[in-house]
Amino acid sequence: MLVPTTRFWVLVALGIPLALIGAVVPGFEALLVPYNLGLGLALIASWFIARRWDFLSIERVTTPIFSVGVANPVRIDVENQSDTRIRLKLRDGPPADAYASEHEFELDLAPGALKHLNYTVTPRHRGHDKFRGTYVRWLAPLGLAWVEKRIPNEQKAPIYPNVRALAEYDLLKQKGHLSLMGVRRARIKGLGTEFESLREYNDDDYRTIDWKSTARKGSLVVKNFEVERNQGVIVCLDVGRHMLAEVAGRRKLDYAIDSALMLMHAAQKMGDQIGLLMFNDVVGRYIAPKKGRAQVSAILDTIHAVHAEPVQPNYQAAFGYLASRWKRRSLVVVFTDAENDDQAAELSVALANLRKRHLLFVVRVADPRLREVLATQIEQPTDLYRRAAAHWYFRDRKKADVRLSSSGIQSIEAEPQDLSAALVTAYLRVKELNLI
Repeated sequence: MLVPTTRFWVLVALGIPLALIGAVVPGFEALLVPYNLGLGLALIASWFIARRWDFLSIERVTTPIFSVGVANPVRIDVENQSDTRIRLKLRDGPPADAYASEHEFELDLAPGALKHLNYTVTPRHRGHDKFRGTYVRWLAPLGLAWVEKRIPNEQKAPIYPNVRALAEYDLLKQKGHLSLMGVRRARIKGLGTEFESLREYNDDDYRTIDWKSTARKGSLVVKNFEVERNQGVIVCLDVGRHMLAEVAGRRKLDYAIDSALMLMHAAQKMGDQIGLLMFNDVVGRYIAPKKGRAQVSAILDTIHAVHAEPVQPNYQAAFGYLASRWKRRSLVVVFTDAENDDQAAELSVALANLRKRHLLFVVRVADPRLREVLATQIEQPTDLYRRAAAHWYFRDRKKADVRLSSSGIQSIEAEPQDLSAALVTAYLRVKELNLI
């Protein structure tokens, strides 16, 4: 496509004085025809020359997968492969359902120059999206027009939960700074079931003393135990109507998947087996627990594009299905919601058979707006009504929590920014206390 420049329109405007002079000097206006014709031919000729140039190399460099809700880096490499300096404008086409930082650039490239252009893409939702090509305008010879071209470099952009948080977890774990993510890990002496090594006594639990080694060495020696590995962690993900509610602009299911991913990553690092049960009114997918990074990747591929549906979850069918297929004692983590005592009672009854064999967590996403409304000063009648509704809703959720606890089910409820840390902290405590 050809887009005339300001220079071209200025030259067109210069033809106006020729017409005005022709009004005074008869015959002078005849110069206007060859002038405009020459200007038009020059425009067309410059376009024909410019459109045949094959001088640009454009390559987009991205991560293999994109994390939802965070800024993902994108780099555009532009190389001038001609022997002429080139002025151009470039606009990349990011995924439609994402916020992109400044992705339009103006360049002046010397012959053979390579330029790296950087911007970020922040996807709003999980799923499948794509880059829609790159649009380039370069200045044609004589500077009369911009030649616009679309580079057909479409590229898939699979959008996953926040996998970038996993790298942060690993880094902080290596440095012993998990507390910066809100993860609290208590060091409990004398616990563990698998023998690791012997060491000198240092104010340890007397039950860990190895008396035979102590007698040989003549000083107190204790056994080091490490936390047992190869235990089961099963994530049960409700993709029914309870997870459709939005909190801070995202559905509860999105927060649940982010937290489940962090839990599975932590469990994989601890050497445990990880499984998945996904359900609403029917069981959608079951992946039996296994160890290893490949298992986490397989589960992530399964859940990264899943969406909640407006149907009532069938807890009895889902947990009955799990009970019939996995007998070994494990930690079963159920991501759902129970907003009142009736819903919690239904969930507790359905989990009764699993509770006899497994350790159960029910994970719920709390809405920070509730806390904000409860703290709001009452200035007008609508504030009073809103505060009363918040108190009513808060009381109902507390009743649900009591119902779950009285049924022997641990309930973990936290606001979105704290949910992953609270869940991982609870998991690490289970490991340290050998509760499974």
